[in-house]
Amino acid sequence: MDRQPDRSVDRGSVRRRPEADPYLPGHGDPSYAVTNYDLDLDYALENNHLSGRATLTLRACVDLDELTLDLHALKVVKVTGLKVKRHTHRSGRLRLMLAESLAAGDEATVTIAYRGVPKVVPDKIGEAGWEELEDGVIVASQPGGAPSWFPCNDRPDDKATYRITVTAASDYLVVANGQRTDQRRRASRTTWTYEMTDPMATYLATVQIGRYAEHKIRAAVPMTAAVPPARRRAFDDAFGDQPKMLDLYIRLFGPYPFDSYRVVITDDELEIPLEAQGLSIFGSNFLNRDWDSQRLIAHELSHQWFGNAVTLESLKDIWLHEGFACYSEWLWSQESGGPSTDHRARHHWERLSHLGQRLILGDPGADDVFDDRVYKRGALTLHAIRLTIGDDAFFEALRTWVVRHRGGNVRTEDFVRLVEKVSGTSIQGLIDDWVYSGTLPPLPASNQAAPA
Repeated sequence: MDRQPDRSVDRGSVRRRPEADPYLPGHGDPSYAVTNYDLDLDYALENNHLSGRATLTLRACVDLDELTLDLHALKVVKVTGLKVKRHTHRSGRLRLMLAESLAAGDEATVTIAYRGVPKVVPDKIGEAGWEELEDGVIVASQPGGAPSWFPCNDRPDDKATYRITVTAASDYLVVANGQRTDQRRRASRTTWTYEMTDPMATYLATVQIGRYAEHKIRAAVPMTAAVPPARRRAFDDAFGDQPKMLDLYIRLFGPYPFDSYRVVITDDELEIPLEAQGLSIFGSNFLNRDWDSQRLIAHELSHQWFGNAVTLESLKDIWLHEGFACYSEWLWSQESGGPSTDHRARHHWERLSHLGQRLILGDPGADDVFDDRVYKRGALTLHAIRLTIGDDAFFEALRTWVVRHRGGNVRTEDFVRLVEKVSGTSIQGLIDDWVYSGTLPPLPASNQAAPA
């Protein structure tokens, strides 16, 4: 996660913040960074019991005599690796008092064995984490659900690489982030191993377990789907345009940022789809050709660029994820022969104009972080920028944004600085009006140019 223009991402570094994200109090410790998680999980579906062993490779950012990790509900069995005098585990926080201090810059590993029945993590923003389906498991960690299934430094500005190994009953398919590097069956149980070699925020880590059949989709990058067999025909129809969405986003945003893309379709209905790094999860209720389903297929795919490859530093800047993904829906609308991007923008501006305008896009508050106004006003902000600087500069800025900050973290100020450098046009006044004011500004006049 990167902050300064023209600065390459140091995947082993982290920017300290004086406190945890105020939107998620009680999560994360800025005094150290995790560079790798090695998770070895054994899951029994019949009683929803999880046994785990997590090995964290970490680096001290300051001199340390203790570490604080996030782990919710599960019981700590043993701590090894680091010399620990004692540990306490209360209110979802695992404190390790070190027998030997770590100096700033020191690297170390710690292994934590744990077990129990996973429970979602309740936060002011909402519940998230490991949940049982009718027949399987869904893990939706955004925003603070990662501690429901592994001990972690749960903050989005601490990205790490991952190795995730899951053992489960052999008649279930297990999907996790990254490339599948191993699959071994022993009697009635199978062990699946996945590796995510690109830096990933904890809230984007996931495991999906279900009675799925996996099949390949012909696309510009390796693309697969895990689908209940009885849903295959409906899936093929509903997701038939996903490769074309990928082609559009590669053209507009630059190369797809990961090695592959997967979708998982649960037999259960879900209120909303979910994105994770390298994959997205949809309920069976989204298996149709209606615009509301198609736009969400496009939305979740676009998060691979905006939210996953390039990730916010703190949740107050959520528009850098959701505004970009919502705007991607409008781009797909025109590409697929529907209403133009400009038409979608003006339609939603009109709708927003009749709603309360107190929400501040650049700091909406924990209660409104996932409010629909954040999504739509964020997308409208991008459209206003595009109409101000022109198509060529706008899409060059988006591509440069991903290249420069891939694997890193960003703030609104970083985006403003980059757009101004690429376009040679000051947009600070526009940002002040759209991002930091509660009043809804007018959209600039359309330049009548066909969107790219």
